[in-house]
Amino acid sequence: MEILQSYLSLGAKSMFVENILLAYFLGMCSFLAVSKKVETAVGLGIAVIFVLTVTCPANWLVHQFLLNPETNLLGGMDLSWLSFITFIAVIAAMVQLVEMIIDRYSPALYNSLGIFLPLIAVNCAILGSSLFMVEREYALDESIVFGFSSGAGWALAIISMAAIRWRLRYSHIPAGLKGLGITMLMTGLMAMAFMTFAGIQL
Repeated sequence: MEILQSYLSLGAKSMFVENILLAYFLGMCSFLAVSKKVETAVGLGIAVIFVLTVTCPANWLVHQFLLNPETNLLGGMDLSWLSFITFIAVIAAMVQLVEMIIDRYSPALYNSLGIFLPLIAVNCAILGSSLFMVEREYALDESIVFGFSSGAGWALAIISMAAIRWRLRYSHIPAGLKGLGITMLMTGLMAMAFMTFAGIQL
């Protein structure tokens, strides 16, 4: 029961209080570009959830058994300086897998995502989650929960913004705020709203 409670606490914290997008502003480029249509935002959100759920534990294994001098299988050799390039290689492989799956089963979504699908590989939210996982010294099970929750939080943010932008099309917006201006303003308001979850204790 305590383990389940800790998982729920970590998941809620990663999804709401420390939302990877709204608290740390990681992954803003694809967030701003793809949040124009709800359908596209949902597709990219699901892809990010999958990539984060797979890459966080995969990078945990790579870090523990290859890079960390205290636990690796290389006789204590310190390869931690390779963490950035190794993590990016794992992420790129997972993104390539997601790209092939979407292209095979949903060509329409693949075409609508366009260049932003392969750009998940260089999405700073994906790499940031792996680096947070190492810095906070999560165990393997915690890294799985953290990866899924971070992806779900990112997806929740982009889908919410896409829905808001869809409604904004029918609103009277001052000329100076149209487009990116009102989007950045709404992002800041969403970040403030998500910070209200900080006082909740599970």
